[in-house]
Amino acid sequence: MTDRPFSVLVLCTGNSARSILGEAILGQLGAGRIAAHSAGSVPKGAPHPGALRLLGRKGIDPGAFRSKSWNEFAGPSAPAIDLAITVCGNAAGEACPVFIGAPLKAHWGLPDPANARGSEAEIDAAFEQTWHWLELRVRALLNLEFESMDRAALAAELARIGQMEGAV
Repeated sequence: MTDRPFSVLVLCTGNSARSILGEAILGQLGAGRIAAHSAGSVPKGAPHPGALRLLGRKGIDPGAFRSKSWNEFAGPSAPAIDLAITVCGNAAGEACPVFIGAPLKAHWGLPDPANARGSEAEIDAAFEQTWHWLELRVRALLNLEFESMDRAALAAELARIGQMEGAV
């Protein structure tokens, strides 16, 4: 047990949609237990407007989020990362980033709501669906006593969580 919260980095390629939502949900629901971060291997430079609208509807300040490179989490001054979660849909042909280092790794692949087309309402519905699937996973994680679990047991639970509803 450490004197700091469990640090989770949510990764995707662009860091504009799923990983931003994952960071927001982990930060909100895991407050005090989890320090949430997100990044991308090839960041888009800005969060997707649909992600920002959803954060606002959820009462979360969208101005607190930015699209950033995972290089920010690789240097000596970077925060320690306990768990790196990829949320890209590699089964859908997306390239998923692989975080280098010693943290525990998990894959929670989901369809990319940034690829949704249609009216603003249809795009917002895709983001709401992704939020729902991520929230299910985060709540499952928070139901675990992950702070005291051994790595193998936690890895098995993380893999099970990754196969929940919506997995790709």
